[in-house]
Amino acid sequence: MTDFWAHSGFREDRSDWERLADHLRDVGELSGRFGSCLGLGLTAAVAGRLHDLGKYHPKFQERLLGRAIRVDHSTAGAAIAIQEAAMAGWGEMLAAEVIGYGILGHHAGLPDMASDSDACARSRIERFSDDLAPEWRAVVSPDLGDLPAEIHAKLRQADPTRAAFDLSLVARMVFSCLVDADFKATERFYAALDGYQPDRDWPALQPHLDAHLARLNARLAGFSQEGPVNAIRREVMAHVRAKAAMTPGAFTLTVPTGGGKTLASLGFALEHARRHGHRRIIYVIPFTSIIDQTAAEFRSLLGDDHVLEHHAAIDVAKDAKDHPTGRDKLRLATEDWAAPIVVTTAVQFFESLFAARTSRARKLHSIAGSTIILDEAQTLPRGLLAPCLRMLDALSIHYGCSIVLCTATQPALDERLTGKQMVRGQAVNTVFGLPLAGRELAPDPAGLNARLRRTRIEHGGIMDDAALVEALAAHPQSLIVVNIRRHALELYRAAAQLEGAIHLTTRQHAADRADIIARIRQRLADGKPCRVIATSLIEAGVDLSFRRAWRAEAGLDQIIQVAGRVNRGGEYALEDSIVTVFQPADHQPPREISGLIGDLKAIMAEHGDLQSDAAVDAYFRQVYWRHQLGSNGLDAKDILPRLAVQRGPTLTDFAFRSIAEDFRMIESGLAPVIVVDNPGEIEGRLRGAESSGKIARELQRFIVQVPPQERARMIANGSVRFLAPEVRGDQFAALTRPDLYSQLVGLEWEASDILSVQETIF
Repeated sequence: MTDFWAHSGFREDRSDWERLADHLRDVGELSGRFGSCLGLGLTAAVAGRLHDLGKYHPKFQERLLGRAIRVDHSTAGAAIAIQEAAMAGWGEMLAAEVIGYGILGHHAGLPDMASDSDACARSRIERFSDDLAPEWRAVVSPDLGDLPAEIHAKLRQADPTRAAFDLSLVARMVFSCLVDADFKATERFYAALDGYQPDRDWPALQPHLDAHLARLNARLAGFSQEGPVNAIRREVMAHVRAKAAMTPGAFTLTVPTGGGKTLASLGFALEHARRHGHRRIIYVIPFTSIIDQTAAEFRSLLGDDHVLEHHAAIDVAKDAKDHPTGRDKLRLATEDWAAPIVVTTAVQFFESLFAARTSRARKLHSIAGSTIILDEAQTLPRGLLAPCLRMLDALSIHYGCSIVLCTATQPALDERLTGKQMVRGQAVNTVFGLPLAGRELAPDPAGLNARLRRTRIEHGGIMDDAALVEALAAHPQSLIVVNIRRHALELYRAAAQLEGAIHLTTRQHAADRADIIARIRQRLADGKPCRVIATSLIEAGVDLSFRRAWRAEAGLDQIIQVAGRVNRGGEYALEDSIVTVFQPADHQPPREISGLIGDLKAIMAEHGDLQSDAAVDAYFRQVYWRHQLGSNGLDAKDILPRLAVQRGPTLTDFAFRSIAEDFRMIESGLAPVIVVDNPGEIEGRLRGAESSGKIARELQRFIVQVPPQERARMIANGSVRFLAPEVRGDQFAALTRPDLYSQLVGLEWEASDILSVQETIF
């Protein structure tokens, strides 16, 4: 019998090569094991056994022998599954298409079923010519008979608007199991050849929960027990942890700023996981500006070996330095989220769930069976709200996840949130919200809001920068928050002569922002003048307490977040703790903010107390109502209509690749610039053997995001250059003019066309 190979080794006699039958068996078993945790073990196993069927083509075997020929080995398994299913029935055909997406995409990423491209699934399957060696049938059975029942159990068949989405998520999950298993099996083979063991060992969550909870209790016992605010925080923590016995599903945690919701949500997640067997905790944070401090807090509490921090300002493409024999544990963990506690960003979380790329989709099966905390849930982008909620709902219903919407201003995301969705060409009313009735974790949110009320909000009308500087001068410990970085910089320069004037924006990189926040906290604690001019990054997750604040007009949730930075501990009289909302005289708000200002004004006439739960609920309903009526709506990119079940040439029409291209949580298109003292040293490392991912993670605290046209201009005038472009391409753009950056101001890209002092000397 002829030998068929999956991977080549070093020896001419092929004694160290991997047999194709062994590889298909190993990937099938591992993929099935991953899938069994999702209730998709049979489906994932079949996908694994069929994925490399195309390597039975004689030309692929010639390629392994060194012939420079290109062979498509990813189509065969999908095409043969569909051919076999055509002789069976509707359920088998549906199963064949579901696994077919993953098999077709296990190298290049999930395809669209139909498009103008020759790379779409339908075109590839139609072009397939079965020239495989017949020996494959002695190794692999394409029988799909057991799969329909397993797949149908994951569908809400009574609701066609949800069933199509559910089916697309089955395809994504099977794809995740397959590509993760394929990568790990291949890695294991090459690791054995290289004589090393990949470091993938992370502790499981369940055996350590008692220890984690003991450490949490010790941390809580060390906090001050004095004062009414601390008493409320203890009450919130006790109540939330007691709710952990509730049935897994979707929850809300509505606690005013300063009420201790971050630790309370972690306490709930640990207790909930212990009671219900969850495999991991995923903490999703909206802003990269605060992820570092949250991850650091969790690591200090639970231990470095239990917490993975995953976000990236640099989008690292796979290159020659990132081959399967890489030994970097953190890089491997970010690919598969093997850690028991993951702290990540909303961008990373949701864009991975809607991704087509193998590197991003590998982690999806690890999300199943998790407690997912969505911090500041009100920040979910409105134009993607419908697909985000549909995804959270499906994870909760079908994949054993509990979802906690954690915020001080709970958005109206319950089942009253409805809209229209296209189903087979017809617009039908559908529910986008989550089943949240009776699922609040906090004790009496309205009562908490009243008891933790420490500020009052008033409107200051139009204020120019001179008036704002005068306000800062009159109040030694005060905060001004504006909507755009340019305004913050201009205002800081106007106020720089005041004692304790501090500038805080994303012009500064995260490492400097952490130092600045620590300095602010110390000056406030010491009673020294501390006059901070900031952008909205200070509004979430930053534990600071000022005497007074001014906020440029924005959405109600943003205004309430600023109120949470005033009199945070309740040390001062409420009547003296004022947040003044003002209209900047010389700076128009961004378009998105303008819409939110209109929403706020629409509900002000009916709600005199803007901090009340009723006002917040009315505000969010106004925001979502406006988006539902708008041309873009709550699904601005038409994500959901592109996940269709049909009666046509194929039973499914899932546009995975085009959806991945369009699903962007942040549309700003900012481009990263690395600001370090030693770009030459970094460049030397980039020319070495280290992986791009490892170096990118180290640099993420030293990234400033700038408008892409400004970065292009800085590259053109030599202020920024790509490091080691011959090896890493355009992944690492670094500042080469240190005079353009300072901790006080941040990166002044506007000044890059002005010659530096050194350049004027000739």
